[in-house]
Amino acid sequence: MRLTIAILALIAGIGGAQAQNRFPIIQPGDMNAEQKKLFDTIVSGPRSQNYGNDPAGHVLRGGPFNAWLRSPEFGLKLQAVGEQIRFHSSIPRRLNEFAILITAREWTSQYEWYAHHILAIKAGLDPQIAEDLANGKRPATMKDDEAAVYDFLIQLHRNKKVDDAAFNRVKTLFGEQGVIDLVGVSGYYVAVSMTLNVAEVPLPEDKPLPLKPMN
Repeated sequence: MRLTIAILALIAGIGGAQAQNRFPIIQPGDMNAEQKKLFDTIVSGPRSQNYGNDPAGHVLRGGPFNAWLRSPEFGLKLQAVGEQIRFHSSIPRRLNEFAILITAREWTSQYEWYAHHILAIKAGLDPQIAEDLANGKRPATMKDDEAAVYDFLIQLHRNKKVDDAAFNRVKTLFGEQGVIDLVGVSGYYVAVSMTLNVAEVPLPEDKPLPLKPMN
């Protein structure tokens, strides 16, 4: 009984740590000129579907951008990389979103997974693949291109390099640009995952944490 109570207290403590962003939300009226430039770029660009119609007054509550407002010149440059990676990559959208989920899983970035899981499914990723990935398993039902992306990125995240077989497989499927675009999406979302984890950006209150800790 005491062990059960202790476990429940630990879970509650973890949930509490996720309950509030470490960086207070900066309201648009409180932003300096550099912050406002970053803010306006985000809410008027392709991410406007997420932020441009925010009923709370265009407040950057989700994602890394509220944190990046603390270093707006850095944030402005990094968000431009993200825009390229998200919306102009040579990697097909289904695989690009899969790559983002792989990165979120490797970093146990709860908000990143929450934000991109639905985008990956909409882009055509099999939900079972996402479920296996969330559970730390190598998905068993991957197509050839999905397996190529998975093997390349798992090697890159865990071994800090890729072997010739993984490199050549991605190069054959997507060309040399595809290799670099795959590295790019992985590297960018490592930076995003780091930001989200440091900031402890919370999920909406009714959403459970989607990822368990990696063993």
